[in-house]
Amino acid sequence: MNPNLLLAIPLAPLAGALVAGLFGRQVGRSGAQLVAIAGVLVAFMLSVRVLIEVLHGAHFDATLYTWAASGDLTLSIGFLIDPLTVTMLVVVTFVSLMVHIYTIGYMADDPGYQRFFSYISLFTFAMLMLVMANNLLQLFFGWEAVGLVSYLLIGFWFTRPTAIYASLKAFLVNRVGDFGFILGIGLLLSASGTLHYADIFSQAEALAARQVPGTSWGLVTASCICLFIGAMGKSAQFPLHVWLPDSMEGPTPISALIHAATMVTAGIFMVARMSPLFELSDAALSFVIVIGSITALFMGFLGLVQNDIKRVIAYSTLSQLGYMTVALGVSAYPVAIFHLMTHAFFKALLFLAAGSVILGMHHDQDIRHMGGLSKYMKITWITSLIGSLALIGTPGFSGFYSKDSIIEAVQASQLWGADIAYVALLAGVFVTALYSFRLIFLVFHGKERFPVGRAAASGHAARAHDASHDSHGAAHEGEHSHSGGVPHESAWVVTLPLIALAIFSIGAGWIIGPFLFGDFFKGAIFVADQHEAMAHLKEEYAGVWPMTLHALLGLPLWLAVAGVVLAWYLYLSDTALPGALQRRLGWLYRLLENKYYLDRINELVFMRGARALGGGLWRRGDQSVIDGFFVNGSARAVGWFATVLRQLQTGILSHYAIAMLVGVLALMTWFVVRQIILH
Repeated sequence: MNPNLLLAIPLAPLAGALVAGLFGRQVGRSGAQLVAIAGVLVAFMLSVRVLIEVLHGAHFDATLYTWAASGDLTLSIGFLIDPLTVTMLVVVTFVSLMVHIYTIGYMADDPGYQRFFSYISLFTFAMLMLVMANNLLQLFFGWEAVGLVSYLLIGFWFTRPTAIYASLKAFLVNRVGDFGFILGIGLLLSASGTLHYADIFSQAEALAARQVPGTSWGLVTASCICLFIGAMGKSAQFPLHVWLPDSMEGPTPISALIHAATMVTAGIFMVARMSPLFELSDAALSFVIVIGSITALFMGFLGLVQNDIKRVIAYSTLSQLGYMTVALGVSAYPVAIFHLMTHAFFKALLFLAAGSVILGMHHDQDIRHMGGLSKYMKITWITSLIGSLALIGTPGFSGFYSKDSIIEAVQASQLWGADIAYVALLAGVFVTALYSFRLIFLVFHGKERFPVGRAAASGHAARAHDASHDSHGAAHEGEHSHSGGVPHESAWVVTLPLIALAIFSIGAGWIIGPFLFGDFFKGAIFVADQHEAMAHLKEEYAGVWPMTLHALLGLPLWLAVAGVVLAWYLYLSDTALPGALQRRLGWLYRLLENKYYLDRINELVFMRGARALGGGLWRRGDQSVIDGFFVNGSARAVGWFATVLRQLQTGILSHYAIAMLVGVLALMTWFVVRQIILH
């Protein structure tokens, strides 16, 4: 492969980000959107070309730039291009391109238009550097870069306190995960003496026989768990998931980009890339299974009580990330990547469709103020329905082939925790269908409720406007207000990405055969012989149509149907029942509404605990010991010593003469006594 062509893939979005960010005023809005979209378009086209080359057997693993060298350790920038990489390249650049086009319509009235294009292009660059890396140093660079840019994007409307809080929360929670991530990198570096993937993997068997110095822990197990803790933060796994729902404070385009194809998938990609190491530790794989199971089921429950349209979809992201994580835990890495790909299409579709609804509803996000929108926003309704059908795993849609494969792989696994995961994933199918079609029915069907909600929402908008008179606050009071008017379909720059993503949300699943059961991932993903989940799937697979028809007899399909029917009954037929259930099960509703009180626990234990610890260290350590004893104490000691010496400096010559005589007498006395003692 041509290294310059590969280098152009991440540098094209970077160039667009620099032009839009540094010269935004000079090039104007049209110039900023042109260079940003052109940069991502070039990256997408080159990614497709690289995919074609890889399909014809091409492979690339080389260093492009050596940053530093110390002894045998080399810190470098290099690319690894294999099937796993090109899958991520095509998915990331395509979804990013759709988001860039969508942004033209969605952010048209925002004063930070050029800045937003700069941020999302920079975000794309960071993700591309992450997935193309051939060493842990570059992986860590991309890992931290997407975290930094996500902080800027979530807090894009920086005059809103909720946006500032959400961006700081995302940044800090990810730093917790990254602490484990860098520990894992450090363990591998100290044991192998290298950061290059291929060199580490070549020593995998030897590393498996070693222990962490000073402990009885297996080195590979400890390293993999530490690396996965980093993935827990980036891919929002329990209990480090708390930042992701709050990231909805950012504009809708970045919600789609973060949740669909970039930041949250980085952890899934990293574990798949590190499969040669994870396959050597069943303990680490079981840990991954348990965490993924908890996330898949319990985060889905939270979607049932959300009334913000974007937050419902955000919790579905958490749940689907749990499915991917469980697939990684049962060594079905290709299935996890397949679900990552299909999820990227239908989840980006759902978020962008939600943004279209928000535009049509004049920036009201509360689904209780909607209803009956299908006759006003037909394209948005149809594409949202397609995305939801893919999300719940409807046969024929992309999500079915990846989601059903995950459930089958978990059922076939013999690893500890797989039985628990199987039950959790089946329950998650029902829950996903229930909250997904709760959203569809409340937003697009039933009685029109938006005139009722307009007055209260307009009052909220007025209060928000009074609280902030700057340009940012005036442009967007937070996507929560309804300024009046009949709902309307969005402009073509909004609906065109919806249609494109809807096509892939249907068609992407039909490549399951060569993607999962061919040799596509050969050499990129390693699965040990003792882990039989993928072998079982390959043995059972008879083709796309047989798999589709077989689903009619499967439990997951009927659980999904039950969820849809229950949603219809609760939110279209007997609409008084949800309120009655809420009153009857108030304790459960409060538990879910408060998100299992994890935010409160974090606030009481970690935030206040850190504040108390910091205050104690400041008062006792800084003020008392450092300032009081060392700094001020040394100054007082010098002052006291100077005061004593000052008493001896009288300025009278006879005093100095007597002092000299006394000193000479003392020295002579000491000399004589010393001689007597020695002899």
